[in-house]
Amino acid sequence: MNKINNYYDLKAWQRAYKFTLKVYEVTSDFPAEEKFGLISQIRRASISITANIAEGFSRYYFKDKIRFYYQARGSLSEVQSFLLVSRGLNILESSFCEELVNHADEVKRLINGLIKSIQKQL
Repeated sequence: MNKINNYYDLKAWQRAYKFTLKVYEVTSDFPAEEKFGLISQIRRASISITANIAEGFSRYYFKDKIRFYYQARGSLSEVQSFLLVSRGLNILESSFCEELVNHADEVKRLINGLIKSIQKQL
């Protein structure tokens, strides 16, 4: 197993990064009237996922690390909720929604793994 030296070496961050890029791509096709609504909310929450993983990784104290990983997981759930609402409003096709929600579930499992690994060290 390779040593993790930077946040961007974490598989959780890498998958969250790809997820964020997909979210940006999909929301670029949303209606213009959602620019300050769903688009803004989804994008800010998706960026928060990678930012919180990075910040958590960089923290010295284990409890601080876990707090930021919890924040990342919360932002991920927020994005999933917005995606489901977008599908319900017929803004997002079901197939895209399902793909993104599944990707988010994978990221959530990886974040949970980070949390568990830190909890073992407490």
